[in-house]
Amino acid sequence: MASSLLVADRLISSEQYDLADETLDGVLKVNPHHFKAWSYKAVIAHLQNQPAKEGEFRSKALSHWQSNPQVDHIIGRELSEKYRFAEGEKYQRRAIVYDDNYLPAKMQLAHDLLRLGQELEGWKLADEVFDEDQYSVVAHNLVTLREEISKFKTFEQDGFVVRMDAQEAKIYGQRVLDLLSRARATLTKKYDAQLETPIFVEIFPRQQDFAIRTFGLPGGSGFLGVCFGRVITMNSPAAQGQNLTSWESVLWHEFCHVVTLQKTKNRMPRWLSEGISVYEENLADPAWGDSINLKYREMILGEDLTPVSKLSGAFLQPKSGLHLQFAYYESSLVVEHLVDKYGLPALIAVLDDLSLGTPINDALRRHCAPVKVIDKQFAAFAIERASSLAPKGNWDEPEEDVSLASLKPQELADWNAEHPNNLLGLVAEGAAWAQQEQWAKAIPPLEAAQKLSPVTKATYPMLAKSYRQTDQPEKEYQTLQQFAKIESDNVELFTMLLERSSTRGQWDSTKQYARKLLALNPMLTAPHRYLSMAAEKTSDDEALIESLSVLAIMNPLDAADVHFRLASALHRDNQLALAKRQVIMALEKAPRYRDAHALLLRIVEQQKPAEKPSADPAPGASAAEKVREDSTAQDTTATGQEKELP
Repeated sequence: MASSLLVADRLISSEQYDLADETLDGVLKVNPHHFKAWSYKAVIAHLQNQPAKEGEFRSKALSHWQSNPQVDHIIGRELSEKYRFAEGEKYQRRAIVYDDNYLPAKMQLAHDLLRLGQELEGWKLADEVFDEDQYSVVAHNLVTLREEISKFKTFEQDGFVVRMDAQEAKIYGQRVLDLLSRARATLTKKYDAQLETPIFVEIFPRQQDFAIRTFGLPGGSGFLGVCFGRVITMNSPAAQGQNLTSWESVLWHEFCHVVTLQKTKNRMPRWLSEGISVYEENLADPAWGDSINLKYREMILGEDLTPVSKLSGAFLQPKSGLHLQFAYYESSLVVEHLVDKYGLPALIAVLDDLSLGTPINDALRRHCAPVKVIDKQFAAFAIERASSLAPKGNWDEPEEDVSLASLKPQELADWNAEHPNNLLGLVAEGAAWAQQEQWAKAIPPLEAAQKLSPVTKATYPMLAKSYRQTDQPEKEYQTLQQFAKIESDNVELFTMLLERSSTRGQWDSTKQYARKLLALNPMLTAPHRYLSMAAEKTSDDEALIESLSVLAIMNPLDAADVHFRLASALHRDNQLALAKRQVIMALEKAPRYRDAHALLLRIVEQQKPAEKPSADPAPGASAAEKVREDSTAQDTTATGQEKELP
């Protein structure tokens, strides 16, 4: 029976409620009083918005032990696994009423409260569990994590409370707030959503801390961010290791979850939640989200396309990491299909129905079509999308006992001559010539492959390198620029583009690529340096102040120059008190810096009307010495009017 209950649990997770119900009926035939089976049936009834049946099944679960805390704990735990944290919280509180020392319910309630943003009580419960059971790994992890989070920098803006590592907050904390505000303005209006605030965002520089905050235990290395409704947890670039993903795309994706989860009261299937978030990533920046590629084409036209009615299950036990990624892509494709076929208002109406507890199939039938019809329509839509990849291409494959990867370059060239416009063959040939460093021979097949399918990312790095090795810098630069339109997670790409665009004096492009690189790793000095250079060349003081403010706290080699340039920009922006502070810092690094002395005197002259008369400084004192004693007072009066800088 234990195995049958486990099967039922998995079926509930994948939203196959009818099969789960049949499995539980099998358990009850053996033991009609099995409280766990009745508890699971109550969960299914709750998820299908059948409150009368839910109460009936819960009563049966408690029929032989009226105060059994396990019943409400199981129901609440399963609801929380479906992201119904508020509903799960109520059940855990019921369990604690029956037994105020039932630690599993207390621990689950602590998790629920922390995910709901009710942190004071959540941390308190974690402490209580740890005091009672110091062998509880989850409680120990949470108590330890709280000490780490207490060291974070906390700042608020526009209904957001963001917590980050203090040093990281200085460098890109404002960028986080700005992106969140932009996402909120875009997505809440689009989906007609009213948000409960504040919304908590916690960004962790260590992956294990993110995992403990999110799951209670270390692990979850494949997750970059998670949203619970009012709480977002995510890894910072420092926690991602070598394979960086744009933190901006992750944060946009997770905030979209905030909108849809709150709009539906967390009552939406996994595929729809993930599908909308990936869909909105693509709309916000085409380089962020997934698009059709060679692997996805093969999976769609093969046997890996999952019907919409079973799509949530594709996230639970994927065959591989590729299959999990494909589940995200397929979900976004379903959302795109629904919006194209039935319109955005229909999708919003589905979300509204879900918020009332309407099952997803009923909501789809009311506003779109029966799910079986949608399954057929979507399959045709997906096949059409897969077929759009290199529509003029030849998709012949070698004989069964031969693979393209096993052929030598000349053999591939001969095969391609017999099978013209074969995208797979052209990419394989270009890669084979490049591997042998025969760059001139690699160019024709790679150019042909790129012409057949401009969205095939594999061709761009090889083609750019081939151009570079054959001394064709303009073609290399153009290829890199085209690649940047569809790629957001390549540090090497944006580093090369920064160097080449700045060398050509294309300063707007330099600013664009600097920001792309900062979205991958804001802790690098190079993009801040390039951004400041481009900002000066384009008289963009806003970008200049932004970049130099960060460089100033990153131990620059020429600190005096950075502080002086920042002071000059602030002076032009009429932020006199902050400009004075920066120019004095420049003079502290280089006391004979003549331009800094001159700037300081100009600032002092402009500030004179606001200053109180004071005794004349000693004869022969430097400009810095003349104003140092009153700089603190001036800076204090300005903090209420001007933005604080490091």
